Amino acid sequence: MCGIAGFINNHKTEEILREQVVSRMLTRIAHRGPDECGIYLSDTACFGNVRLSIIDLKGGQQPLSNQDGTLWIAYNGEVFNYVELRDELQKAGAVFKTQSDTEVVLKLYEYYGEKCLNKLNGQFAFSIWDLKRKRMFLARDRMGIRPLFYSLLRGQFVFGSEIKALFEYPGVERAIDYKSLKQVFTFWTTITPRTVFKNILEVPPGHYLVYENGNCQITPYWSLNFQETTSYSGGVHEAADHFRTLLKDAVRLRLRSDVQVAAYLSGGLDSSATTALIKELHPEMLNTFSIGFTNKDFDESKYQEEVSQFFDTRHKSVICSNLDIIGALQKTIWHTEIPLLRTSPIPMMKLSQLVHQNGIKVVITGEGADEALGGYNIFKEALVREFWAKFPDSKIRPLLLKRLYPYIPQLRNASAAVLKMFFGYQLNQVDSPIYSHLLRWRSSGSIANFINEDHKLLLDSYDPIKEYSDSIALRLEGLSTLAKAQYIESTVFMSGYLLSSQGDRMAMANSVEGRYPFLDHRILEFSASLPDKYKLNGLNEKYLLKFLMKDCLPQSVLRRPKQAYRAPVVPAMLNGGGDDINKYIDPEMLRESGLFNEKNVTKLISKLKKSNHISEVDNMALMAIVSAQILHQLFVKEFTNLSKEKILKGVVRNI
Repeated sequence: MCGIAGFINNHKTEEILREQVVSRMLTRIAHRGPDECGIYLSDTACFGNVRLSIIDLKGGQQPLSNQDGTLWIAYNGEVFNYVELRDELQKAGAVFKTQSDTEVVLKLYEYYGEKCLNKLNGQFAFSIWDLKRKRMFLARDRMGIRPLFYSLLRGQFVFGSEIKALFEYPGVERAIDYKSLKQVFTFWTTITPRTVFKNILEVPPGHYLVYENGNCQITPYWSLNFQETTSYSGGVHEAADHFRTLLKDAVRLRLRSDVQVAAYLSGGLDSSATTALIKELHPEMLNTFSIGFTNKDFDESKYQEEVSQFFDTRHKSVICSNLDIIGALQKTIWHTEIPLLRTSPIPMMKLSQLVHQNGIKVVITGEGADEALGGYNIFKEALVREFWAKFPDSKIRPLLLKRLYPYIPQLRNASAAVLKMFFGYQLNQVDSPIYSHLLRWRSSGSIANFINEDHKLLLDSYDPIKEYSDSIALRLEGLSTLAKAQYIESTVFMSGYLLSSQGDRMAMANSVEGRYPFLDHRILEFSASLPDKYKLNGLNEKYLLKFLMKDCLPQSVLRRPKQAYRAPVVPAMLNGGGDDINKYIDPEMLRESGLFNEKNVTKLISKLKKSNHISEVDNMALMAIVSAQILHQLFVKEFTNLSKEKILKGVVRNI
């Protein structure tokens, strides 16, 4: 995996200054590609790449040009079907000078233009500069696995794999966008194309961008359609056979590499399934890694060890303590570039560090299975609430909700009356396009009440939930409750949080590339077309995957209740955080940042220190406030200057 950054500037600027700017941009993201650095310079376009060498270690240097030097590419990602695409291009007369997938992407663009994107099976963000047309083409993979940001300012265009690279460009403002902050405190992320910073946007997943003659145009090339279109006369057996073929091929493609590949092992169904298929395809590759916790409420080590022993993997694990979470918090926010409502990304940072220390650059993970195959408790919750809404006075139906969250004490022991009070919010709004998420977003959205009242007038008139609901209503019309919920999780939570803050950013912080077989677009399209009963059968989640793996995994993994991946918040921050946390919620620093109402934050901290039963919302509020304060400190107030000694010297490809 790699990182890219650059700009289009038609103003006359000395060549040496252009090289300095793009070098500084690339230095900010050097963790994404520590192996090599390359730069392209011209009077108009300046861009470059930091490379993590995985395919064609000797010949894949970037930026890379076509034969006559009219097209140049800087590329972040992997196209897993590049071997087949290369054969197709060679039959059409293409001549290659490297063995890299980068050149395959460039040749495809040369032959097919933007339509080349439909041929790619992978995870990518890339830029292609057309020297003749003075045209920059940017594209991002279907699900947004790889990040890509841009900013427009006074006839100039700036882009990069991470926002910190854009902040090295002169004139790019470093300021928090309060509407975006309210989105984060509601959805756990911003709604694409917004970011939490003013005037910094992302290229949405499944879109490409063209910047030409001072104009910027963004166009979708793919979207996920949750419409039940496939029926199987052979029932679940036939569906499982089709699924197995797709999943096995997705794993096979993602094992392509010129370096060693390993796998994450959480002890759950998804990572165990991918490990089973790796064992079948390439048993010699079975290096597995896992994360455990000193806090037993969050620890799944016994399941990880059981799966490792079952498949006889070469397994390594690391334990995460409360002090580890505090110690890595600032570094985590530096890499996420967005406030967090959970501490969950921090252990993933520690896990990728373990992988890096063992000399491995690529890991297979199980992300995407929950979204594609109905694995989350929020899906069950929506169906139970819909079932309950048919008889809202029922004393029995709300008790079904107790089965969903056995790991949350307040709900595990709750009475029907308490469950009704908590889960009964807008119970009868079953036709709402966001019915499944009304309760979650209402709860998390209350965090916005801590925002400084100086911004109250702006935020009181802004309703991110209504704005989002209105934007997707037509698209989700006629879909089942499960399909609507899957669409929201796949396009908001997964791309904006799971694959970003908890995925790409934590892995690439340690120069590790994650690969996701369940996010192969063929599997996503297949899953979206399935009848609901093959995904969520009653309250049995991921029914088809369990059916497929019933003879391949330990029964304890197949039968264990769904447990969300979580990490400690309040116990880590207030019981073990000490000065490291207190300085960010100190009244003086709260006043200095201006983000939050000092009195409200002080009341929250006092409440958390006294309470023996801390709600999920209060946990999230604490994390949101602390992480936003850190974000402001790192990016708005300080943004540490780069020393001359640390600035990368890239190989200049063209002048």
